[in-house]
Amino acid sequence: MRTAAALGALAAGMLCSTASGQAASGAASVRVDQVGYAAGAPKRAYLMSRDDATGGAFSVAPAPGGAPLFSGTVGASLGSWSRRYGHVYALDFDAVQTPGTYTLTVVGRAAASSPPFAIASAAALFEQPLANALSFYENQRDGPEFIPSPLRSAPGHLNDRTATAYVTPQVSAGGAFKGYLTSLGETVDASGGWWDAGDYLKFVQTTSYTEDLLLAGVRDFPAQMGASAPGADFTAEARFGIEWLLRMWNDRTRTLYYQVGIGEGNSSILGDHDIWRLPQADDSFAGSDPRARYIRHRPVFRAGPPGSPVSPNLAGRDATAFALCYQVFRGTQPGLAARCLSAGEHIFELADTTPKGNLITAIPFGFYPESEWRDDLELGAGELAIALSSPGALPAGLAHDQPAFYLQRAAQWASSYISHSGSGDPLNLYDVSGLAHFDLVRALRLAGKPTGLAVDEGRLTANLARQLDSAVAQSHEDPFGFGFAWAQADTASHGDGLSVMAAEYEDLTGQPAYRPLSARWLGNVLGANAWGSSLIVGDGTTFPDCPSHQLANLAGSLDGSPAVLAGAVVEGPSDESSKGKVSGMRKCPARGNAFAPYNGKAVFKDDVQSYTTVEPAIDLTASSPLAFSWQIAPASPLPG
Repeated sequence: MRTAAALGALAAGMLCSTASGQAASGAASVRVDQVGYAAGAPKRAYLMSRDDATGGAFSVAPAPGGAPLFSGTVGASLGSWSRRYGHVYALDFDAVQTPGTYTLTVVGRAAASSPPFAIASAAALFEQPLANALSFYENQRDGPEFIPSPLRSAPGHLNDRTATAYVTPQVSAGGAFKGYLTSLGETVDASGGWWDAGDYLKFVQTTSYTEDLLLAGVRDFPAQMGASAPGADFTAEARFGIEWLLRMWNDRTRTLYYQVGIGEGNSSILGDHDIWRLPQADDSFAGSDPRARYIRHRPVFRAGPPGSPVSPNLAGRDATAFALCYQVFRGTQPGLAARCLSAGEHIFELADTTPKGNLITAIPFGFYPESEWRDDLELGAGELAIALSSPGALPAGLAHDQPAFYLQRAAQWASSYISHSGSGDPLNLYDVSGLAHFDLVRALRLAGKPTGLAVDEGRLTANLARQLDSAVAQSHEDPFGFGFAWAQADTASHGDGLSVMAAEYEDLTGQPAYRPLSARWLGNVLGANAWGSSLIVGDGTTFPDCPSHQLANLAGSLDGSPAVLAGAVVEGPSDESSKGKVSGMRKCPARGNAFAPYNGKAVFKDDVQSYTTVEPAIDLTASSPLAFSWQIAPASPLPG
């Protein structure tokens, strides 16, 4: 855990944190959004206390040592967090709007002070977090197109250029592969792409979702994530991801490959999770030792024979990525764009719309146990409709060239999703309806609001509102007002997803009902929580020092000083922490879990072994740049 004792001034629109130390657990603590508060927006901090603090005084003053600019009174308790901290209070200071660096101080029985925080324009606040998010993906790059950085000194997994494809194997209840792999006699160029998480596996499941959100950001927020962005142009990174997805889909034979590498080995073979090393070690790992043959030469797994139906979650997400590729690159890289659009139509056509058993996600399925898929097909069809509505001539040879063909299918799958899934799950890897509904409404408007479809704009926005209302109801159960229960998995990415959805709803309807919550839920992720930690490495003054990530552990610092895996969104608080030492791990932290005193309704552990709380991943991080961008500006209109 990294705690700043002081915060530098706001200079050139960028918030800079300096110094580090150790946070002490006392009778009371103040929690703030550590990235800061937009000048004209609502501002809320939280006081967590052992004693009743109602009626006490608090003030906001410039840091360091300035005279208070605002004073307030502590109101009624919002509820209990834990046996140790029986009271949580909201501290609102909306009236403070002058840009600068501040601290909030409570006096009386629950005396406590916040870390320094900024008040500034949203553009100034989120410029560095956006740049950090981009650097995370650059550090996650596999293959020959690696980008040198303080964490990266060499490419990894060059042998993936000539990988052998294998039959999907059986796995044990614990996820270990049974026996040996059976070759399909096919060689695949599976090089490039991003590592999935803290390991070096690569999945179409998570990469396609990540690519969908990054490409949507490049298209919708050109000044924050696109070519006009001052320091966070994701265009090249999105191209890097799409080229790997195109390699994993053989459009000529209509064959999908969905995974590179194996996670859990067995007594005869090593898997990725059995060893701890830098990525460049793998191509020659352990010499000729047969147990490491699938480390040196990583297997690729095929989703089915050529031309066979494709699991609908993967078909929908790949179709989305390919359609967005066309939308983003048709003007600058027309050859790539045309290839993408053709591939998007082909893979969408092969979607298995009556799947039986588990969807194809990863081996083992328990890595990513997704069950919903109608939202993926809604999103894929909606993006194909938008792509076909693009100005200018379409590529020759398309199976379908009329947006209406895909609008009808998008509406069909949206209706099926709404009827089947109820209030849904906030935008995250397992449910993309939060993006699918948003873009389908925009596609319908682009087409002149056609009638006779399975859904209309009103039904789509009503379902968005229903999902957000569920989050509001949950926030009333949490003293910190978070819209997702802390004692679940992937809490950080759910908070980012909720922030995005709240902003989308206002953009579509003009109704600001959820506007304060969009910033507040994002603020929960950025430090306004029981642990007083940002859940994004490098964003804020306190964040995980010990992410469960091989590169960060072996090449980065272990105390929050440079270099860190900046921009990485970790799993976040959960119902449990985890442990499991792998030979070669650098011990982190040096002592026990500094966040333990604040555990209550959920637990958070900053320990390299605790993958359930501090492992980052590409899918977990994907919604954060969208959430930042929405705080700065509305989405750009779709071209048409």
